[in-house]
Amino acid sequence: MLPHLNAAYTLARYLTRNDHDAEDVVQDAYLRAFTYRDSFRGEGAESARAWLLTIVRNTAYSWRRREGMSALVTEFDESRHSDSVAEEDPEAVLLRGDARNTVRRALEQLPPEFREVIVLRELEGLSYREIGEVAGVPVGTVMSRLSRGRERLQQALRAEEGGN
Repeated sequence: MLPHLNAAYTLARYLTRNDHDAEDVVQDAYLRAFTYRDSFRGEGAESARAWLLTIVRNTAYSWRRREGMSALVTEFDESRHSDSVAEEDPEAVLLRGDARNTVRRALEQLPPEFREVIVLRELEGLSYREIGEVAGVPVGTVMSRLSRGRERLQQALRAEEGGN
């Protein structure tokens, strides 16, 4: 389960929109996964990843129901969580940070069902089948949500561009 910790945290972070809450969700999900590890029936690392991300997703949604709607408006500052800060030209760092913030804001505007499939596909590289397993929906629904989510993301990015 440890090799999938970053993927679990990334999904939880985008679903909860808060780093501390994401850590709590991942911790709870890993505890559940460990407790019910005997129920895992898949084979291979990709099946284990999809199984674990399903638990993270379900835990995040359960957490959101428990915490109420206030959980949906918490801002997440991705710039504080970069893996490393390279010494670069300050202008390049600023422009890259602006682009990252623009995409993050646009992703946050998406409804959760679109945001989760985009995160799972574009950030975590899961296949449509794996996303379907994680989200508990057929592959056709995954494809539809990805298509509509990408369209909405493009619209949100255009709006961000026009607003700046």
